[in-house]
Amino acid sequence: MVLRIVCLVVLVGLGVPLFVVGLLGWRERLSVRGGLGIRTPAALRSAEAFRLANRVAGLPVLVAGVVAVLAGVVAFGTGSVVVAVIGLVGAVALAWAGGLAGDRAAVTLPARTAVPLPGCAGCACGGCG
Repeated sequence: MVLRIVCLVVLVGLGVPLFVVGLLGWRERLSVRGGLGIRTPAALRSAEAFRLANRVAGLPVLVAGVVAVLAGVVAFGTGSVVVAVIGLVGAVALAWAGGLAGDRAAVTLPARTAVPLPGCAGCACGGCG
């Protein structure tokens, strides 16, 4: 019985935060200043890249959370450690794939200079050289 409870607590403890972060990312409610979401160099280049990366990663991460919670409930009900392990591996793989997809989406956005150089109006006229 203790093993069932441990599986339930671990998988639900992993699944609920994954679900919440995935939902927030998918709905574009994550902030660059917060500590959640895809935080790769490509995603942190701009607010637009961060939003795109987390929107793309949101659904797979949300599904990873659902998989983890369902696996925990089923493992608790059946007492099967195999179900718990498969659910854990599946949830981690989905979250990882979502993060990769989000990073790749952020890489597709062109890099922007955050602050123009001194004496430059940022107009790309070529006179800043």
